[in-house]
Amino acid sequence: MPPQSFSRLPGFRDFVPGELALRNHVFETWRRVATRYGFHEYDGPPLEPLGLYVEKSGAEIVGQLYNFDDKGGRRVALRPEMTPTLARILAERSRGMPKPIRWFSLPQLFRYERSQRGRLREHFQLNVDIVGESGVAADAEVLAVAVDAVRGLGLGEDDFVARVNDRRLVTRVLTAVGVAADRHADCLAVIDKAGRAGPDATGASLRALGLDAGAGDTLGSLIADGTWEHMKQRFADVPAVLEAMRPLAEHRAILDAMGLGGYVQFDFTVVRGLAYYTGIVFELFDRAGELRAICGGGRYDRLLELVGGEPLPAVGFGMGDVVLTELLRDRALVPAEAPACDCYIVWVGDEERTLGMSVGHRLRESGCRVMYSLRSQGLGKQLKAANRAGAAYAVIIGPDEAASASATVRDLRTGAQDTRSLESLIEHGPGGDRATSLGSGTGPPSRGGRAERKAT
Repeated sequence: MPPQSFSRLPGFRDFVPGELALRNHVFETWRRVATRYGFHEYDGPPLEPLGLYVEKSGAEIVGQLYNFDDKGGRRVALRPEMTPTLARILAERSRGMPKPIRWFSLPQLFRYERSQRGRLREHFQLNVDIVGESGVAADAEVLAVAVDAVRGLGLGEDDFVARVNDRRLVTRVLTAVGVAADRHADCLAVIDKAGRAGPDATGASLRALGLDAGAGDTLGSLIADGTWEHMKQRFADVPAVLEAMRPLAEHRAILDAMGLGGYVQFDFTVVRGLAYYTGIVFELFDRAGELRAICGGGRYDRLLELVGGEPLPAVGFGMGDVVLTELLRDRALVPAEAPACDCYIVWVGDEERTLGMSVGHRLRESGCRVMYSLRSQGLGKQLKAANRAGAAYAVIIGPDEAASASATVRDLRTGAQDTRSLESLIEHGPGGDRATSLGSGTGPPSRGGRAERKAT
C-alpha cells in the first residue's frame, strides 16, 4: 500500500517554532497586562453542553459549531467562545466569592464557518471579565485592559482605535424617532451590519422594516455620521437621549484620566450583534480599516441568570489572535525568533566528549541554554553549527583545556576569546556575567526598530 498523505484541515493552523514564538509573544503580553490590572487566570473544558451556547445565542448558532452526540448520548460542542463557560462556572461558585470578580483566560476556540483573512475555524483568544460591579468604572477598566493588551505589542494610536457605544442609548434613540419596541431588535441588527452592507443596502433594510420616512432618514444620518457631536446636536431637546449619553461621557472621562482617551471614539453603529449585551459596548479596529475587528465586548448583566446563577452585573471582552497577528505582520512588529542556545560546547577530539557533555549539563542546570553536536565532527564543522544555532559563545575543550580543567570561551559575535576555569565558567556563565549572558530572549520591537527594519 502506498503511504497516505494527510493535509491540515481547512481553517486550522500548524505552529512551527517561528509561528509558535509569535503566539507565545502575544500570550506573554496578554498575561502581563491582565495581571497588572489585578486579574486572575482561569480555564475550562474545551467541550461543553451544546445547550449552553443555544441558551446564550439562540438555536441558529448550532450551524456554526463543531457539535455532536458523545458516547453517553449527550449533545456537546467544542467551545466557540468563553463567556458561557465563565457564566456556568460562576453560576456554581459565585455566591461565596468576594466581588467584583476579576478573571481572564486564554482559551482555544472553534467555529465551523467559512475561513477568510482574519477568521479561521480555530483561534486563541484573550477573555477578560469583571463580574459583580455595575458602575461605569468597570466598563472603562475592561476597555483599558483591551487597549493596553494591544499597546503592549508595540501598536499605538496611529494603528488602532476603540469604537464605543451604548445599547441603552441606541434604544432611547429608536424610541425618540418613533420606532416601535417590537422593531428595536431588527433595527439593532441592521445598524450592526451597516458598515459591511453600505448605505444603500442599509437604507433598503430600514425601509423593509416598515419605518416611516422620518425615522429612516434620522437613523440613516446617524449611521452615516455617528459622532458624539452629531448625537448631541440632533437630540439636544430630547432629555431621554441626553440622559442615556451620560454613562458614555463618564466612561470617556475615566479613560482620559488614564491617558487612553486618544484611543477611544464614539460610534453609533457599534451595537454588537449578540442580544445579551445590555449597556456600553465596544470594538477595536485597525485605523486603516483593512481588517476585521481586533476585539469586541461590552456589558452583559443578565447572562449568569440564564444559566442558573445569581443576578450579577458583568462586563468583558474577547480578543482573538488571528486579526491581531495579521496587524503585527502588516506593521512589521513581529519580534525576531530568539536563538536556540546561549553557548555551544565544542570538543576537539572524542577524548574530550565526556567532559564536554558534563560541562554542558552543569551549565544547563544553572540556567544556560546549551547545545553540542550529537555526532563526531571536526572543530570547523562544530563552530559552523554553533553559528547556525545562533549561539553567542562557543565553549571549546581540547586536550590542554581538559588537562587543566578549563575551557576556551570564544565570543562568536566579536571573535574575542579567553581561557577560563570550568568552575568559573559554570558559576558566572560563558559571558562572565550570568545576569546578562543567559536567556536574553526578545521583547516587543520599538517604533525605531520598525523603521530600521523597513529601511533594510
